[in-house]
Amino acid sequence: MKTNALKGMKDILPAEQKMRDYVQGKILETYRASGFERISTPILEDSENLDKSDGGDNLNLIFKVLKRGDKLESALSQEHPSEKELSDMGLRYDLTLPLTRFFAANRNNLQFPFKVIQTDRVYRAERPQKGRMREFVQCDIDILGDSSPNAEVELIDVTANAMLAIGFKDFYININDRRILRSMLENMGFAPETLDSVCITFDKMDKIGAQGIEAELKEKALPENAIKALVDFVSSGKEITLDYVASKCADPSIADNLKYIIKTAKEVAQGAYDIKYCPSLVRGQGYYTGAVFEIGSPLFSGAIGGGGRYDNLIGKFVGQPVPAVGFSIGFERICSILLDQNYQIPGAKEKCALLYEDSIPFAQVMKEAEKLRQTYSLSIIKKAKKAGPQFDMLEKQGYTKFATYKDGNLILK
Repeated sequence: MKTNALKGMKDILPAEQKMRDYVQGKILETYRASGFERISTPILEDSENLDKSDGGDNLNLIFKVLKRGDKLESALSQEHPSEKELSDMGLRYDLTLPLTRFFAANRNNLQFPFKVIQTDRVYRAERPQKGRMREFVQCDIDILGDSSPNAEVELIDVTANAMLAIGFKDFYININDRRILRSMLENMGFAPETLDSVCITFDKMDKIGAQGIEAELKEKALPENAIKALVDFVSSGKEITLDYVASKCADPSIADNLKYIIKTAKEVAQGAYDIKYCPSLVRGQGYYTGAVFEIGSPLFSGAIGGGGRYDNLIGKFVGQPVPAVGFSIGFERICSILLDQNYQIPGAKEKCALLYEDSIPFAQVMKEAEKLRQTYSLSIIKKAKKAGPQFDMLEKQGYTKFATYKDGNLILK
């Protein structure tokens, strides 16, 4: 039998779990204080829903689940069974698709607009690396049923407040709007049906630079004049402001919505964090239709949160568009950063171990423990015959106070 957790997944020791519980608790507390309500959905979704969810590259990372019983035996009896014949469900790769299905099924019993919290595990068949696991926790808030840009402003504010509540101050929020980016690219000469592919390449701007973008677009056999226009744009040396990008669109007023979001969100932030226009920000999921945003930090090379507007996804279930926008905190990446910083839970009680022997009545031990718990986070532990190694292990686990008995009396030190 193997003792290690599966690749891309991990066991969590008590000290880390305590920190994770605290961080998730502060996030939930902030979300709920802002009027959001928590729901839960199953980890399994129908394969048809997952396949049609416009999840971008995530669709290639779904853990498929085999059919069961007679259905599986029937599929296996075929000479070359297809994937659909073998599998009919999969593990959710994010919390957005389950939310939209949930809303479609329960919308008659929900307040409108629906402000919702999801904090749960999701699964992706990733290549494991630091900050990228196959099983991880997401902390999402979404607003369904509000088409105004105020929904984006509120999500940015509440998410940033959650970050601040856990003591995470060194972060900024990048923001863009896919409609602006697509309009600019189309105006440069890229065909509408190629825009998704171009956006995926453009999203790598900070990693591969203008030359890398040019090479990758040429590999895709896209129009030379359009490639040149884009490369000239990103390497012109001019500051790429929102007004400058808007001037490259057929209708510059397309940027007005994003200008409002940035201006209003900055007013609300009051300098506690920065909100930056990022012209190359795309986000990988195909379901985004408008504003997209990511949380960045100099403490981590990738995004530590992200989201955007996805006005068409619920319509796949209900047959009509329902405005929707969400923001997700990268919980695992945040926890990884905090662990590297030796994060200490603010206001946590000192840990105390009450070590007792069989000669002391256990009822007495329990009563004295109850008194000590008014001051300490206390654990009752039977004293080992060799006390030295026991004390060493307790100190490693964060215990700083020890209560022991001498001649029947409790001594704290």
